[in-house]
Amino acid sequence: QVQLVESGGTLVQAGGSLRLSCAASGSTFIINVMGWYRQAPGKQRELVASISSGGITNYADSVKGRFTISRDNAKNTMFLQMNSLKPEDTAVYYCNAKRRRLNYYEDVSWGQGTQVTVSP
Repeated sequence: QVQLVESGGTLVQAGGSLRLSCAASGSTFIINVMGWYRQAPGKQRELVASISSGGITNYADSVKGRFTISRDNAKNTMFLQMNSLKPEDTAVYYCNAKRRRLNYYEDVSWGQGTQVTVSP
């Protein structure tokens, strides 16, 4: 099993920056892709950014150029650097880990979520 613990969420003013962390423990060797998702009140959970074990990244259009995802495989930790934050970035941010199967990626764990609130 894999356990994920997020940290770093807080209240920040628009235009500010924040860095989220996600620490993985347990059977981390099975993880291929890690990612950040977010869910705002009344909305569906959406992918923010993902990163493969090889460092290939993917971003939602809404955060491109503002957010940067990174990963320290040796420390089993993932980060999300968020700059130029906007009120619409307000959400609970979740860490996710996936393992590769034959022709799809399987969720192996979700974190408990960390609240990010951006004030106008």
